[in-house]
Amino acid sequence: MSVINPNETAGNWRTHKRENSVQLYLSGAEGDAGDLINARVAGFPVGLSIVPIADWIDPEQLSLAAAAVIEVNPDSPASLKRFEKLAHATKTPLIAAAYDPPLALVRTLVRAGAHDVVPLPLDVQDLETSLLPVADEIRRHVAVERSANGKLVAVIKSVGGVGATAMLCQLAVKAARNEAKHRREVCLIDFDLQFGNAAFQLGLQPSLTIFDLIDAGDRLDNDLFRATTTEHPSGLKVVAAPNSMMPLDAISSEQLIEFLDIAKHEFGTVFVDLPANWTNWSLSLIAQADLILLVSELSVTGLHRARRQLDLMREQDLASVDLRLIINRFEKGLLRTVRPSDVHKALGREVAYTIANEPAVMHPAIERGVPISEIKRKSALGKDIDTLEAGVAGILGRERS
Repeated sequence: MSVINPNETAGNWRTHKRENSVQLYLSGAEGDAGDLINARVAGFPVGLSIVPIADWIDPEQLSLAAAAVIEVNPDSPASLKRFEKLAHATKTPLIAAAYDPPLALVRTLVRAGAHDVVPLPLDVQDLETSLLPVADEIRRHVAVERSANGKLVAVIKSVGGVGATAMLCQLAVKAARNEAKHRREVCLIDFDLQFGNAAFQLGLQPSLTIFDLIDAGDRLDNDLFRATTTEHPSGLKVVAAPNSMMPLDAISSEQLIEFLDIAKHEFGTVFVDLPANWTNWSLSLIAQADLILLVSELSVTGLHRARRQLDLMREQDLASVDLRLIINRFEKGLLRTVRPSDVHKALGREVAYTIANEPAVMHPAIERGVPISEIKRKSALGKDIDTLEAGVAGILGRERS
């Protein structure tokens, strides 16, 4: 892939898993601790880590939990110091656990940052009682973190037929596989209400579509939104376009914003495929986006239409949104007729990425609904998608290993 204008990278980012758990850090599994595995306490699943009483616990692990129960031994100054340091190193609510904790120890631990102190051996009811007062705080903490870290990437086309959906599907699959390594999720929403076929291109047969989200009205919540997604083998969650054509004004701007808020709460990265025609709600979506990918072809007509898209965004005071220009179906021979300098002159910006034109790879991938790597392990097209995905990840602040 030819990266004509390399993207800057942002800092590393981590978020919570799909459903945050209450993590137990104990030196053993006496009492009910072992029975709590795969159970739920105060509405949260429970996980257990057996850790020696004074061994250090990585605060990064705590950041992935809704709350953590840390064992403390009053006869071990190192365990007390560990708890105090952890309380200062994380915003995750901590509950101390100790055998027959005397009142003086309880006061010390609360001053150190403990939300509560529970006796060992661990009792399910004691833990439930301890967690209930902070359950609302935990959920607010999780919601704020997810909302703050959720990122929205919108894909718009200079004109229909430039292969933007096929490119987006491959990009989203690659992103989902990479994000899964960091225990994060990716969602693709097909907002092309009339001609959307992202699910088809991914080989999916969804039973629910975006129509069901619209039809839900006031019943829509996070669980229903997630239930509407169809999972690709890569882990990508897809909200498919409706099975029948719908008017573009079937969605209001208010509904659109609600959809995006829920999607960003539920998933780490949200890709959206937009119709070629503009609506009030699609302009609202662009205003919410962290990144816009404008897909065009390297032709006079394609660049002319791309210019019109950029002009519209500027007229709607959307010029400040981060936008990267992608030339799809790129062939080096095209540079003989349309040069990069012509692109800059026509659009006032550089090409950020080019995606190779390899129909012998892309077309079978679409027909079979599989990643292009399953058609051909190494290809110029695959390399270009990898480079694009790494660039998008860098812009959004997603680390890549």
